[in-house]
Amino acid sequence: MNISEIAKLAGVSPSAVSRYLNNGYLSVEKKEAIRKVIQETGYRPLVQAQILRTRKTRTVGVILPKIDSFSISNVVAGIDAVLEKKGFQILLADTHNLSDKELDYLDTFDDQRVDGIILIGTVFTPKHIAALKKSRVPVVVVGQQLAGVSCVYHDDYHAFYDMTKLVLDKGCRRLGYIGALPQDRAVGQERSRAYCDALLDAGMEDQGTHMVTADFTIASGRKKAQELLERFGPLDAMICATDTMAVGALQYLKSQGIRVPEDIRLTGQGGADLCEVTSPTITTIRYFYEDCGANAAALLLDRLENPETPDKEIKLGYTIVENESTK
Repeated sequence: MNISEIAKLAGVSPSAVSRYLNNGYLSVEKKEAIRKVIQETGYRPLVQAQILRTRKTRTVGVILPKIDSFSISNVVAGIDAVLEKKGFQILLADTHNLSDKELDYLDTFDDQRVDGIILIGTVFTPKHIAALKKSRVPVVVVGQQLAGVSCVYHDDYHAFYDMTKLVLDKGCRRLGYIGALPQDRAVGQERSRAYCDALLDAGMEDQGTHMVTADFTIASGRKKAQELLERFGPLDAMICATDTMAVGALQYLKSQGIRVPEDIRLTGQGGADLCEVTSPTITTIRYFYEDCGANAAALLLDRLENPETPDKEIKLGYTIVENESTK
């Protein structure tokens, strides 16, 4: 089968079939006639021929730090939900939190193998900035604010300011923070800055040094909770940059017979289901990850349809979910 044969069976012109296959405008009647013939014949267009003819792959490359993450998987779900409706497929590239791999995938995708790129960002080095500036396909960044690039990110600063204030309002006066690498602007810089500012505003700025840095794993959270207590303890509140860190911290506290929340209050970030199955359940910050992915996909589609569209930044809100670990 070819386009001309499909057109003859559907009673339309070959150009109408071409517009149908490329999501162009057609009347409802013609769309239905073509759809029915394609369904009955099992016709599938040759992808390589479409790419050569239109110079479009109908594919978007999504570069992510790790797939086995509650937040990342939800962002990807939001991206896919929007792109699938527009006839796009996504090509996932898992960097395993390796900065150099991000650069490799940016270069690979930029070689006209995809129509656009969504980068779920972590650390932006000068090499990253250079790669984004020279990209021949549009790029949207997720999870980080980056000047000169369309991006969708969360209000990390106010979220962690409010979380710190929550435990302060409960009477906690010896706080500690398990944070992330400072090279990560959102998770590392903004969240720790909010923690320190909340302490400063409470007249407790000396405790801004009660801070350790962990990886994004439960094991690291467990190890760093021990370090935090050994260096700055005893504490009556422990604030963690992520839910996985908080779960690890909870494991360590339990192993030492330290009761949560009776002896120490504990918080995380992410709104992961994991926080609902621990004992006690963990107070967390819920971001709107699927909305984040959906907004990023919409921004990219807009750039693909209107290449002259200026870069746009979208900052999303949050909600604090208070569970048993702070009550």
